[in-house]
Amino acid sequence: MYTPDLAPLADSLTLSSLVAILPLLTIFLTLGALRWKAHWAGLTALGVAILVAVLVYQMPVGLVGLSATQGFTFGLFPIMWIVLNAIWLYELTVRAGRFEDLRAVIDAISDDPRVQAIIIAFCFGGLLEALAGFGAPVAITGVMLMAIGFTAMRAATVVLIANTAPVAFGAIAIPIITAGNLTGIDYQHIGAIVGHQTPFLAALVPLFLIFLVDGRRGLRQLWPLALVVGVVFAVSQYVSSNFLSVELTDIVASLMGLAAAVLMLQVWKPVGGHDALENMTHEREREQAEDPDPSAAGGALATATRTQVQLTPGKVFMALFPYLLVILIFSASKLVPPLTAWLASTDVKIHWPGLDGNVTNAAGEVTSSTVYTFQWLSSPGTLLLLTGVIVAIVYRMKIADAVDVYVTNLVKMRWSILTVASVLALAYVMNQSGQTITIGTWIAGTGAAFAFLSPILGWLGTAVTGSDTSANALFATLQQTAAEEAGLDPALLVAANTSGGVVGKMISPQNLTIAATAVGLVGKESLIFRKVIWWSLGMLVALCLLVGLQSSVLSWMIPVQ
Repeated sequence: MYTPDLAPLADSLTLSSLVAILPLLTIFLTLGALRWKAHWAGLTALGVAILVAVLVYQMPVGLVGLSATQGFTFGLFPIMWIVLNAIWLYELTVRAGRFEDLRAVIDAISDDPRVQAIIIAFCFGGLLEALAGFGAPVAITGVMLMAIGFTAMRAATVVLIANTAPVAFGAIAIPIITAGNLTGIDYQHIGAIVGHQTPFLAALVPLFLIFLVDGRRGLRQLWPLALVVGVVFAVSQYVSSNFLSVELTDIVASLMGLAAAVLMLQVWKPVGGHDALENMTHEREREQAEDPDPSAAGGALATATRTQVQLTPGKVFMALFPYLLVILIFSASKLVPPLTAWLASTDVKIHWPGLDGNVTNAAGEVTSSTVYTFQWLSSPGTLLLLTGVIVAIVYRMKIADAVDVYVTNLVKMRWSILTVASVLALAYVMNQSGQTITIGTWIAGTGAAFAFLSPILGWLGTAVTGSDTSANALFATLQQTAAEEAGLDPALLVAANTSGGVVGKMISPQNLTIAATAVGLVGKESLIFRKVIWWSLGMLVALCLLVGLQSSVLSWMIPVQ
């Protein structure tokens, strides 16, 4: 039986934390400064985590190895299972010749790439996050932006930053429900508080996207649309989380944001779209000249060449069919209680051999994280596979073609699969050896000032695991305990953990790899990291300030339970 010591190094929480954070520093250093390929960065950080677990935390080598294998398996299934099938679904549309029809449909709404970034990455991506989560929105919207002519790097950065707004309420509010189950605080109350935090970021994200696509000129020309969509999304997120349904918050917000964009475009036409599109075309040509076949490195790429397509109602429906089917299948699986219950009943709980029952948390309680849930049917990846099979049948594709697309993608994604699996192995070793909780306990020891720092734990947990749900599983009870000891509102800090996670997702190696895979930049995750890290840190600082003020002078903002 292994029980982690919170301060294994000289009984000093500070020294122990400085050692425990070494695996994370390894990731950030190798990706951000040394620009290593993501799989080498992930494997190196995993090696550092193993050494710290064995030499400093005195965790038996066998348990360390078993923790790594459980995390590695979780990285393969469900995480990369989801990404593989999401990209396969998109590639089917390319192989079936529906690619140009989809681009024409998007152009019919607006041929301005700045508008398209808001509609696809922010609105549709938010809907996918609400229904699927776990990287599917980044993968699907990434290849869709590539489809309309975005360069690979611009598409990756746009979808990663767009994915911040809906994460807290993603996958039918699973992060918030998890926090409620662990702390005993009503998850509806936690969700209501989150609804007083994340909308402030959501309102600004479309403006950030416009700046990423077309700089200051884009902001001058398109700020009215970006602001309207952002504010409508934010207000809808607030209203739904506080007065309608925490679970449906992102669905309501995304659809309202999309409706606002479409309605506004009927009465207001942005200028400068042609110039932005021309600049993007030149940028794409330069990118292709430098790397004629980036798809060889992995990921689904669409040609930038535009052809004239005569749209008919039938072509419009067939172009949108895969995405309408995704919404239909995921909505049914999440929102129809009998179907949701039946899918959940097919999950297989696997008590990880040799590990389960032999690891406790710092309080001496046997941890439940050593139980692996095999969601062979309820996984979003399986639902995406089902969607792809139906799409292939409706598109009348040959079985050999559909299988060839799948196998080709699997081979191209081999390094991405290794990266994500190694990062999840790293997360499990850090979590089960006690490294993560040491860092969290150290940060939580700042007393009343902890209110300003509490989002950092959520940011940290999500950066490591790639999941806001996992960040809450790690730190929700710690936030609750620290709040009670410091005389702060426990629900506020548990909500802050969730909100902090939304700005950490864009820099998680898992999500960086998914984005790189989707757009064909495998091996260049470090470049994407350097593009998004400052956005992540900037939003984190703003969130820390907001939560700190909500614990004091802005306490009137927090709803009463």
